[in-house]
Amino acid sequence: MARFTAPASAPSAPRRRRGVLGPALLGGAVVLAVVLSVLPAPYLIEQPGPVFNTLGTNEFDGKQTPLISVSGHPTYPTGGTLDLLTVSVVGNQTQRPNWAEIVGAWFDPSKAVIPVEAIYPTGVSNTQVDQQNTIDMEQSQKSAVTAALAHEGYDVGTSISVSTVSKGSPAHGVLKKGDVIRSINGVDLTENCDVDSLRALVAKNKGAKATITYTTGGSTDPGPVKTVTIAPEEVQGSYLLGIGATVAYTFPFSVTLKLADVGGPSAGQMFALGVIDKVTPGELNGGKKVAGTGTITASGTIGAIGGIRQKMYGARDAGATVFLAPESNCNEVTGHIPSGLSVYAVKTLDDSVTVLETVASKGDTSKLPTCPAS
Repeated sequence: MARFTAPASAPSAPRRRRGVLGPALLGGAVVLAVVLSVLPAPYLIEQPGPVFNTLGTNEFDGKQTPLISVSGHPTYPTGGTLDLLTVSVVGNQTQRPNWAEIVGAWFDPSKAVIPVEAIYPTGVSNTQVDQQNTIDMEQSQKSAVTAALAHEGYDVGTSISVSTVSKGSPAHGVLKKGDVIRSINGVDLTENCDVDSLRALVAKNKGAKATITYTTGGSTDPGPVKTVTIAPEEVQGSYLLGIGATVAYTFPFSVTLKLADVGGPSAGQMFALGVIDKVTPGELNGGKKVAGTGTITASGTIGAIGGIRQKMYGARDAGATVFLAPESNCNEVTGHIPSGLSVYAVKTLDDSVTVLETVASKGDTSKLPTCPAS
């Protein structure tokens, strides 16, 4: 009969092992959680940043200042909002989010996890990135004003001058610092143009010789027009002359844009729309809350930007119901549109104005180009 007592006593050993294993697993989980909460990850987090109404004010140098100020031209009452959107980046090269924060961001549709190198390339310091973002913002603002005034029929004089010439480049020994480029292959660069226009013409030419007209002596004391031919060289898929360029603008009246602590070129579209609304009668947006994003060239072409998913959530949270997205960003928009937000795809400033005029007049928006919801 003793044989029948063995099964009753056998399970006691496994129960003791489970009793030890349970606390061990719990302790391991606690240790893992502590490690994840302090161990930095090789990633950064993008999340919705502050929202600024281009028709309103922001704090600049300690006081509330209009984002857009106009002098020398009548301005008109505006309503609603034309919000520009920003993305906040959590972390930098030296202070990175921990793994617990990264895991949390993965499950938040309003956030994105990106490699550190996507914002801070190897060999580029935090300060250098900030400086370039400031330069991009300043250039974007100039292009926005130029595009807005050109849309309203004003001529804007531009002067694209050579700021640097790379040694050994196609332009070395041909162009010099201070030379003013007037045209490439017959395309005029003296009105409503910017550095992006110059780059596009060079890229279009690829490696073939480009005919360039220019003057020496700077923009204030130009010499006679000269003509040269230069074949751009291909560098990592881009065609380059080997010059740095800067642009000076001559506006028919003064337009000042002020926005503190925001860098990059993605506010261009909304600044341009804000300028148009300020200098034309009526409310361009029909008094509605509108938001958008996108770079802009002086000729009014709207380009793709980064962080558009985060910007859509920022727009929705700020109360916008209409969102203007660069058509070239639609692949990132589709499937990620927050509820309550109507997203329209735009390629040019003309497209954007058409959307707003249709919305303002309560017209048929179903015929407007959109980024598919799914």
